[in-house]
Amino acid sequence: MTADPHRVFEDAALLLDQALAGDRAAAVETVGTVVGGQGISGALGVAWCLAGTITGDGNPSGLWSLDFPEIDEAQYDARWVARFISAYLNEDEPTAQALVGAAQEDGRLEDCLLTLAGSTVATLHHREH
Repeated sequence: MTADPHRVFEDAALLLDQALAGDRAAAVETVGTVVGGQGISGALGVAWCLAGTITGDGNPSGLWSLDFPEIDEAQYDARWVARFISAYLNEDEPTAQALVGAAQEDGRLEDCLLTLAGSTVATLHHREH
């Protein structure tokens, strides 16, 4: 990743805080700022941080496979999130970069990052219970 790591972590933390607070308008603005100001590398860095939060610490090493029945019928952003998390777990940065690039090209990157932030919040809430 070529984005400034400090900035990426700050942006990811801000986005996560906004999502946890349920402030969708602020989260949308932050995602727009990341995508518009930092482009693909910033979006990739933020997504990578959020995926790390979802998966948590201590994941076993080795290959992970995506087990998501009927994934091709899921909405674009849900397919993207599942595939991105799979890429993260496999430490497959080229695939993660390709996913971010494809979402950007399709005009869906902001939606995908917001869905990833929402999935991160849902995971954190699930861990609390």
